[in-house]
This record gives sequence, structure tokens and C-alpha cells, in this order.
Amino acid sequence: MLSFLALRPRFCDPLVFTTPRHFSSSTPRLVKKRMPPKKAAGPEKKTLLGRPGNNLKIGIVGPFFSQYSSFGALISLQEFPMSENRHFSTRCPRPEARIPVPDTRFEWLCETYKPASRVPAFLTCIDIAGLTAGASTGAGLGNAFLSHVRAVDGIFQMVRAFDDAEVIHVEGDVDPVRDMQIIQTELRLKDIEWTEKALENLKKTSRSLGSTSLADKAKKEEIATVERILKHIKEDGKDVRKGDWNNKEIDVVNSLMLLTAKPVTYLVNLSEKDYARKKNKWLPKIKAWIDENNPGDSLIPFSVALEERLAPLSPAEREEAQKEAGATAPLARSRRPATPLIRYFTCGPDEVRAWTIRKGTKAPQAAGVIHSDFENKFVCGEIMAYEDLKEHGSEAAVKAAGKLRQQGKPYEMVDGDIAYWKSGA
Repeated sequence: MLSFLALRPRFCDPLVFTTPRHFSSSTPRLVKKRMPPKKAAGPEKKTLLGRPGNNLKIGIVGPFFSQYSSFGALISLQEFPMSENRHFSTRCPRPEARIPVPDTRFEWLCETYKPASRVPAFLTCIDIAGLTAGASTGAGLGNAFLSHVRAVDGIFQMVRAFDDAEVIHVEGDVDPVRDMQIIQTELRLKDIEWTEKALENLKKTSRSLGSTSLADKAKKEEIATVERILKHIKEDGKDVRKGDWNNKEIDVVNSLMLLTAKPVTYLVNLSEKDYARKKNKWLPKIKAWIDENNPGDSLIPFSVALEERLAPLSPAEREEAQKEAGATAPLARSRRPATPLIRYFTCGPDEVRAWTIRKGTKAPQAAGVIHSDFENKFVCGEIMAYEDLKEHGSEAAVKAAGKLRQQGKPYEMVDGDIAYWKSGA
């Protein structure tokens, strides 16, 4: 007779009994239990530089007499005073302007739903005072200027690439490459000053720290990160946004609110003649400077003179004048700075609205942009892609095609999503 103890596996052995197909007096086989294979770890999700807000503020920055104020007035369709030919004529930032951002998807949705209300995405544009060499040490508007730059999320950096005897230049002659270098140098010098001050304060507060607690370890890691940031700006001579930072380091960079961490779009102001013929002696040099110093940043040529002439015209007259000049609408393109923001839409007969959110935002937080209750009492979202709606023509057709999806809290929003949120009472 078989002993029960003989069949009992040792404690903690990874063995299980297999059930025989037919009764047998032989000893049951003992087989090792196979563990499921481990899932491969996915790549770490990259934290984004910049503040986590969903409202976008862009500052227009340029040296004196580059016509940045005229650009600010044109892009916002407001009548700002334009006394560009007086030294330090812009003594303080212009009023903030909310600018509708052109989006063909939004226009198509409005044509499809024919809503009673249309609310496009907006960009808050701030015309910041002109920058001069030595601003980091107080020259011109100095610290006041740089504090205004610190308050924005991205920068339109504008330089002038045409000669005009009636419009003087603060440096005496026109050289946009030199102007771009001056702006970059002043922003970096201020970042160096702020980073050195932050490092000094961190070291003061860490003198009494031990080496055993997690808090002390975290403080030492923060000091090491700030030292690396300082080396990147000061010794390597590079903008912060061009560094290769991990997520913990990006959190430290964001806490410092550095100027060179902000995304930059370079705007080159051409004469109307040069813009129409798409040729200017400075453009290749400017492109080469960007490729060498800040590769990947956007370059947009445009002409304030042309835009000032077209501004009073009706849409039809403006389109005709652009065709005659061989030009397109540059300001519409330049309103889209390189920032980590995307848009989703809510649609219905009452309203079609575009909502701006940060890339990587999860569904509950995207709903919370509309109202905090939508986030706090989030149930789910019914999501369809703009491309699917355009392809199938109606919500019913999208649903019939199985492309209207219910998404829960883990869902990460995609640019162009159309959402209907469900929340608890």
C-alpha cells in the first residue's frame, strides 16, 4: 500500500500533482510548475520640460528695432502703438492678447455639426520689451525684461534681416546672426546666475545632513543634478532644452524655471520684396547658426511690411494680394510654437470647442480641464479620432465601424481626439 507521506511533496518545493487520465496504482508524477514569462519592461515615459499647465503663454522677444512690437500687434490683430524708431521705446510688456489658433480640424468640425457656439483653441501672446547686450547685468530693461521672459512657456525670438535707412538698429547695423547670439548669451548668463544661486542655497541647507536617510540621499542627488545643469550651461555653452536629462533631472530643471529650457521658434523679419521672392542673404547664415547652436528649433521667415499692408484688407482681398506677391499667410504658421501641447475636441449641436492639454495627459485630467468635477467623479470617456469621423462622415457610422471606444482612467489622450465624458453624480 502506498504511503500518504511518500506522495506528499516537501514544503516550498515548486511541485504539483498531475491528475492521471485513468486509475493507476503507480505513484503520481511530480512536475515542476512553470511560471509565466516576465513581461518586458517598456521604455520609461519621458517627463516634459516646462510647467504642467494647459494654458500656453508665448513671449515675443527681439532686439530693439526688429519690429517685434509690430509683429505682436499684427499676430493679435490689435492696434498696439508702434513707435519703433525710438531707443527703448517699449518700456514694458504690451497687454496680453488671446489669439485664436488656426486649425483646419476645428473648422471642419464646425461645418459638420453647425453648432450654435464655436470656441477655438487660444494662444496667449505677450509682447515683451526689447533685449539688448548686457541685459543679464541690468543693461536696458535688464532684470525686468528677463523676469517677463521667465513667466512665459515658449519664445518667439524675432530678428530683422533687412536694411532700412528710416529704421535704425540698436547695434548700429543689421546682423541677425549677431542679434541671435546676443539674445542666447543673455538668456544663458541669467540662467547661470540663477543656477549658481540655487546651488549655493542647496549646499547651505545640506551642511548638516547625514548620509543614511532617504531624504538626505535625495538632497545630494538634487545638488548633483544642479551641478550638472550648471556645467551644461556654463562650461558646455548649451541651452538647457538641448540637454539629455532623465525624469528626475527634468523635475529639478522645471523647478528652476530656466529661460533656456523654454522652446524657441525663430522668426526672421524680411522685407516684402525678399519675402515674395523667397530669397535673402541672411537666411542661409541664420539656418547654419541654428543648426550649430540649437539644432531642431523652428525657423519661420515672414514680413511685417507685407502683413501691415494686408491687415486692413478683407479675406478675399488678402488672398488675392498674397497671390500677386507670391506669398502665403506666414502669421498663421508662426502661431504654432514648438511646445508639448495637443488639442482634443468636444462636439455637438450646442457647441464645438477645442481644448488645449499637455501631451501625455490621461483621460480624467483632460476632462478636468473642462470642470474639476469631471476629473474628481470620472467614470469613462467615449473617444473617437478626428480622422475616423472625417473618413466615415458621422458618429453613427464611426460607431458602426467599431471605432467609437470607451476609455477609462489609464487612457492617454491623442492629438485630435473627440471626447464625450461621463462622470458620477
